[in-house]
Parts: sequence; structure tokens; C-alpha cells
Amino acid sequence: MTDAPTDNEIDIDDIEIDESDWLIASNKIEGTAVFNEDGDKLGTIHNFMVDKQSGQVEYAVLTFGGLFGLGADYYPLPWESLTYEPEQGGYVVDIDKEMLEKAPRYGADEEPSFDRAYGEQVYTYYGLPYP
Repeated sequence: MTDAPTDNEIDIDDIEIDESDWLIASNKIEGTAVFNEDGDKLGTIHNFMVDKQSGQVEYAVLTFGGLFGLGADYYPLPWESLTYEPEQGGYVVDIDKEMLEKAPRYGADEEPSFDRAYGEQVYTYYGLPYP
């Protein structure tokens, strides 16, 4: 007779994260590199924001700037602006560093209210209609 581990004995690192051709676990997205179309690394995905009602991802929040993650700012990118490129090993966006530096952002000690007005500001900056 073998004893099954209790919830307190399961090591979360031992749980395999599955994915398919069209689905991926959220923790595999966080930390993924983001590049521009020239192959320059812009930053990494910090997290993403999901609409509570529809379940759709609205923003990927990019960490950019700072030194070793310190002093970095957070840049919400419309999810539609990201394309996963397996050869690149990350997401690609059609923006350059200069455009990103002028984009809507917030610091670690401040967080915007992710309301409709903010969403429209972000999407408009990237030339996309707000859903």
C-alpha cells in the first residue's frame, strides 16, 4: 500500500506544465523575451491582464529598462500586438525602443486603474481599436 502525498507534500515544481499547439500555461509566458522586428530584445513579459468577464487576455505587461530589473518600468502592450516566434524564442512586436520609451507605462510603486479610458489610451498609442 502506497501513501498518496497530501496537498502539503506536493512540490509545485514537480508538476509538469502541459501545453498544446494553441494553448500555453500562464507561468510559461511570464519571463518570455519580447523582441522588435529587427531582433533587438526589448524586455520580458512580466505578467498579463485578463478580462474577468470574457476571459480574454487584454494586455501583456512588458518589463523594460532599469538595471538587472531594478528601476524597470512596466509597459502594457495590447495582446494583439504580440506574435509568438518559435525561432526567436519569444514574442515579436512591430515597435522600436524609441516608440516604447514614449509609450504608456507605470513604475513598480504605481499601478494604473486598468479601466476603459486607460485601455483606450494604450490601444490608441499602438494604433489598435480597443475591444
